[in-house]
Amino acid sequence: MNSKLNPLVNISGIHFNYYQVCKRKLWLFANGISMEHSSDLVYEGKLLHETSYPQRSERYSELEIDGIKIDYYDARNKIIHEIKKSDKIEIAHQWQVKYYIYILERNGIDAVRGLLEYPMLRHTNEVLLSEEDRNKIIEMKDDILRIIAGDTCPDIINSKICKSCSYYEFCYVKEDES
Repeated sequence: MNSKLNPLVNISGIHFNYYQVCKRKLWLFANGISMEHSSDLVYEGKLLHETSYPQRSERYSELEIDGIKIDYYDARNKIIHEIKKSDKIEIAHQWQVKYYIYILERNGIDAVRGLLEYPMLRHTNEVLLSEEDRNKIIEMKDDILRIIAGDTCPDIINSKICKSCSYYEFCYVKEDES
């Protein structure tokens, strides 16, 4: 077992999201290499988040617990609201919200559900957590910890989603060797 593997590491919903999309992105993010600050697409997503539902901040609370941060939580109805720009990687969004539900359940908050909201697409998808999902989360969490503790960065995946990734230049631009 790798000596870097630390079970006390707080795993966030972002880790679960990146795990679905790209193990390299997950490793880079978890090891302190962040490219989001320079990405126009990330900025657009933040702007969408801030402007889509301006009344949300007044009605719902932000919740931080066990390494996760939920921006909009309706405590009265036990609903997590997660806003996303596009549904191209919806499976990653779903697992991010499922992990949020899982953490809330572990902290005694039952009957929580999530809503994935895509304001630009004008649709919303409900996210629920099944017993099978709970077991899968445990497996994924172990694999996430293994990946982020690894000494080497996973390989590039060469997928069409890479072109819209904030790490694109990091992964694909080569240094001039002259």
